[in-house]
Amino acid sequence: MQPSSKKKLVMAFGTFDYFHAGHESYLSQASKLGDSLMVIVARDDTVKKVKNEKPTQSERKRLREVAACKYVDKAMLGSLDDKYRVIKKYRPDVIALGYDQFVFTYKLRPFLIKEKIDAQIIRLEAFRPSAFKSSILKNSTQKCDPEPQKIPAD
Repeated sequence: MQPSSKKKLVMAFGTFDYFHAGHESYLSQASKLGDSLMVIVARDDTVKKVKNEKPTQSERKRLREVAACKYVDKAMLGSLDDKYRVIKKYRPDVIALGYDQFVFTYKLRPFLIKEKIDAQIIRLEAFRPSAFKSSILKNSTQKCDPEPQKIPAD
């Protein structure tokens, strides 16, 4: 019997406003869970609904920054009307959640069961959340460097 040639797809989600070392750590951890990492960047309107304010950076800029990350194989904007559409379409093997991601996740397991998607849900570790959290960086005079700090891949 030959081993399966199907690549293990990992899917990660986020706003990624002011891409920083915490985001890079999240994506590095996620990339280690499979063969290919697909990242879904939240739309401006979705962020506004969830956080009651638009992100500082446009969705296009945030998408470009995520796509440029060395751990990311594919990056795309999320759907405006169906937050789970991309999961239905690509049927990931693993869904990687950040330590602080709880919106839209409480219905995730029932959705996967209903759609017969056999994906693991894995919550990843925080990387210095007191220093690297977009809301902290946004509200401080300290802004991210244009070139994010590279985190060793171990």
